[in-house]
Amino acid sequence: MNPDLRLDSYDFDLPENLIAQFPREERGQSRLMRVDRQASGYNFPEFAFDDLPDLLPRNALLIANNSRVIPARVLTRRPGGGKLEFLLLTPPCLIDKESGEAECLLKPAGKIKKGDSFELFPGAECEVIEEGVYGARKIKLKCEGDLEKLLVQYGSLPLPPYIKRPPVQLDSSRYQTIWSSKNGSIAAPTAGLHFTEKILSRLASRGIEWRELTLHVGYGTFSPARCENIERHVMHPEFVVIDGEAAKAVNEAKAAGRPVIAIGTTSLRALEGIFASLGRLAGYSGWINLFVYPGFEFKIVDGLITNFHLPKSTLLMLASAMAGREKLLAAYARAIRDGFRFFSYGDAMFIY
Repeated sequence: MNPDLRLDSYDFDLPENLIAQFPREERGQSRLMRVDRQASGYNFPEFAFDDLPDLLPRNALLIANNSRVIPARVLTRRPGGGKLEFLLLTPPCLIDKESGEAECLLKPAGKIKKGDSFELFPGAECEVIEEGVYGARKIKLKCEGDLEKLLVQYGSLPLPPYIKRPPVQLDSSRYQTIWSSKNGSIAAPTAGLHFTEKILSRLASRGIEWRELTLHVGYGTFSPARCENIERHVMHPEFVVIDGEAAKAVNEAKAAGRPVIAIGTTSLRALEGIFASLGRLAGYSGWINLFVYPGFEFKIVDGLITNFHLPKSTLLMLASAMAGREKLLAAYARAIRDGFRFFSYGDAMFIY
């Protein structure tokens, strides 16, 4: 089998002390590794993240995901007693008010079967209407009041499981991008966490164009690949919106030969997923489940700003499709040797 298609080809050993548990003291202080897609050697120069405006081509177009993380994790109790952790996967804005159908993850889920009901919090009850794998459940949610407001009252930010601590006040601001505006994600589009107002101002002063889209980060982004042949992995759908003006700006940049650079894997998948669905890039509001791995032919995106990702993750496979798997893993080995910080609150990489 082609090594690029084997799950174990995306494994690596990561010292636990390199998994960032907190953000750096200030945004923009992260380290930035540059990976040249076309260079023959494995030379990975290092910069400070706030050097990024000087590394980007002046005619570049940046695409950012403006989705905002919601307090989608709720600690409740399962039927018959016992603690139950509930994670809402469906953005509240997309839950049909008549049917109340939504998707969630439950932990532990083994004893919660189809037909079971439990109270989520005062004024909200869930009935399981379909059982999925790995803790996934489809539910009917009956809620007395505004669900988003109730989640703010009873829920918490769903920090990733590799952050071995409960959320603190700092996370309410630092686990959001400074431009986040559309509520709906269960995980942050973490490449955007490094940006500051000063960096955005410098980008504008250099004439670098900025556009936004929305991808509500869901199970598709963080669900691990489990198939030994990664081609068999199926991405969980996530909801994407891009307006006609943003799509037009991207199309004009492509027509002029200007580089389109995605801030984060979610922005990349949104652009390429829309193109895969429509055969072109245009205004869009709907679901995508594009899986990007080596061999993928990019139609829109020329470069990627991203973080350092988990072993065997679909995010690592996506970055490998952009940089080349062997080159990317060599960059990861360098990052480990040099003490880069990994995952959501970690350091950054610019692949171009």
